[in-house]
Amino acid sequence: MPPRTCLCGLPASYQDCCGRLHRGDAAAATAEQLMRSRFTAFGVGDEAYLLRTWHPSTRPPRVGLDKRVKWVRLEVLESTGGSVVHTEGTVRFRAHYLDRGRPGEMEENSRFARHEGRWVYTGPV
Repeated sequence: MPPRTCLCGLPASYQDCCGRLHRGDAAAATAEQLMRSRFTAFGVGDEAYLLRTWHPSTRPPRVGLDKRVKWVRLEVLESTGGSVVHTEGTVRFRAHYLDRGRPGEMEENSRFARHEGRWVYTGPV
């Protein structure tokens, strides 16, 4: 069951925020919006969305979500490019999770690009 408040950190419900991207009702307008929606997809277990928003040249055959990991909070630390006028961008973030109840975090500077008119994740910088 999806969360009521969106996991991406923006003050909106899941259904009105990342849920509409996951359902295909809208596409991410910026690299940061895509990053937030991908974090939320990890949180709700939407592997299909993660694969759809991964550049074909770097996309794995499957994501392999670990059900023992619960993604709980996202901090966007920095964003470069990635707006409606750019074709590339980066988003540096810190993702907080619980692994079998133990807190942890990971940090990544992710690269995004436009592919066929939509933002996609290409990999870490």
